[in-house]
Formats: sequence, structure tokens, C-alpha cells
Amino acid sequence: MTDQPTTPAGLPRINALYRYPVKGMSPEALETVRVDPDECFPSDRKYAIENGPGRFDALAPRHLPKINFLMLMRNERLATLKSVFDTETETLTILRDDSPVATGQLSTPLGRKMIEQFLSSYFSRELRGAPRIVQAPGHSFSDVPLKCVHIVNLESIRALERVAGRTLDPLRFRANIYIDGAPAWSEFDWIGQQFNVGEARLKVFTRTERCDATNVDPHSAARDADVPAILSRHFGHSDFGVYATVKSGGNITTGDAMAPAAE
Repeated sequence: MTDQPTTPAGLPRINALYRYPVKGMSPEALETVRVDPDECFPSDRKYAIENGPGRFDALAPRHLPKINFLMLMRNERLATLKSVFDTETETLTILRDDSPVATGQLSTPLGRKMIEQFLSSYFSRELRGAPRIVQAPGHSFSDVPLKCVHIVNLESIRALERVAGRTLDPLRFRANIYIDGAPAWSEFDWIGQQFNVGEARLKVFTRTERCDATNVDPHSAARDADVPAILSRHFGHSDFGVYATVKSGGNITTGDAMAPAAE
């Protein structure tokens, strides 16, 4: 995703789209996604894995800090696994070294148990108790309470790579929307602004404060960079990317322009 843009100069465009059906596990690339007002991407962070005795109540769902769940910030071995989610059947398949190691239909107690048993064994030294797959209708296990989409500018990644002296896979930043064709860091000037993106309209509302999850290589699971420290040392902040709410719905497709819109 970090090749230089080949589209003509002008509006930034959507380079890639991703969802993350299970918090902390693999991204899934999308060619097109339909978004609805005040919602996140469909099935994005729909499930999470509680790390031991949890506080999440499916009958009264609320936002909880990510430390309640298995996540890359503390459980980098998640990156050694690949997960594939079938939205039609709600079935999750976990692979290691390209071989399936667990499969379960997350909408059923038995299916969740099949996945939980594998996770209990694989993360035995990191768990505070038995893992539990949790979900509630309409709830998203995002890092922020507001339902939104996460946008990362590939040119900002290139700027970060230059000061870091190394390449950084954009998937470290676990965004929903990767854009290209905008100047580095210009996304920070978009706070409060609205954009037409495909058929949808988005409103950027805050910068994304980064944590140690970005230090983990999304393929090798190695902690091989200190992204928050690099940001702080060279740019005076630890922010990377922005969050946006969906103001009006519609389809977003890779290649779509991101055009400023009037309020």
C-alpha cells in the first residue's frame, strides 16, 4: 500500500478498505463497503475476546477499555494467526502457518467454545482466566466509544518511514480507510470538516492517539519498532490517523475520491 500514488494530482483517493471482524485479529480487505449513518463498517470489531473474567454485559453493552480484551498492544502473538470470517454463517476460521487450527460459528455457544478452547491453549501464559468471545447486537468493540471509521493517510506513513529509517507496513495502524494523494499530516487539518467519499459523507472529528500495538509487525508478530516514541521525538505528538463519523450513508469503493463537502 505504500507505493507512490499513480493517480493524477488532485483529490485524495481511497487506496484500500478494511474491516476487523474480531478485535485484535486479522484485517479483511474490502473492494466496496456500504456504510450507514452513525455506524461503523458492517461487522467491524463485531466480536472481541475477553481476557479472563470480564466486565462486558451483552444485555447492557457499553464501551470498555481495550485492556479487557486480547489485543496487539499486549498480546502480539495474535499477529502469528490469520483469521477468516464468513459474514453469512458467522463462522470464524483461525489459521497458523496457513493451516486451519480452529473453526467455529460464533453465533452459537458450541462454535464459540471451539474457538475459545484453542485460544485458551495458545495464549495460556497471557490469559487472566478462561477467554470468552463476546458480542452484542449493534455493538462495536472499537477503541473509542463513538461508532466511526478510522482513516490513515499513506503519505503520512511515508513521512514516518523517512524519519524512522525503515519501511512500516500500513496494516500496523489497523485503519478502515487508507487514502493516498493527500500531503503528509494534512488529515490533522480536517478535524470538523465533512467529505464526500463515494456515495457517503463523513465528518472527521478527532485525531487517533497511538499505543504500543503499532510497534508490532502485523505479519511476523515481532515488536520491531517504537512508533509512539518515533512520533513524539520527531513530530511532537503520538497521533497517527483520524476518526470520522458517517453523516450520510452509501457505498464506498477503492478508487473513490475524498472531496471536501459543505456543512
